Amino acid sequence: MTKIIGLTGGIGSGKTTVANEFSYLGIPVYITDLEARKLMQSDFVLNQIRAEFGDLVFDKEILLREKLSEIVFNDEKRLAKLNGIVHPAVKKHFREWLLDHKNNPFVIYESAILFESGGYKECDFVINVVAPIEIRIQRVIKRDKTTREKVLERIKNQLNDEEKSSKSDFVINNTSMEAIKQEIVKILNFLRIKQMNS
Repeated sequence: MTKIIGLTGGIGSGKTTVANEFSYLGIPVYITDLEARKLMQSDFVLNQIRAEFGDLVFDKEILLREKLSEIVFNDEKRLAKLNGIVHPAVKKHFREWLLDHKNNPFVIYESAILFESGGYKECDFVINVVAPIEIRIQRVIKRDKTTREKVLERIKNQLNDEEKSSKSDFVINNTSMEAIKQEIVKILNFLRIKQMNS
């Protein structure tokens, strides 16, 4: 039975770096944000978004993601509506993806909102990636060409590191690439031993 390893962490913590390292080691990785974006191009999801948010968030048939983000960012009810459309589609897609990887002992399920979305309930183990707040802020400013204020706003909308870590089985301190590699080796060794004994 394939074990699902949840991978999460706050914005700018370095989840993608950790996910890429698992992938490099031959472990299949499912990046929810990436797959959600693809699914938001499907007619099934687009029709539901149009029904809920109207033509305002479309330019003919093209979804205006920025416009949609503006609407839901400070409106919890609208955000919940959008999540109610996207999350079930991602969940269904992940289940299909999992069937394609059923011969693997482990897969990584990466999600920034693993706890907030309830996705952690599907996981056998959870890894939280943490990094010093200042480093996270600088990373996101550089990556997204955004402002400090906007990054802090996004951080405020996520569960903090302490809450995530307390609910996780493993914590990776992203201080250097070397540290990440060492932590991943430890985690994989633990999981393989656990599997051999189960």
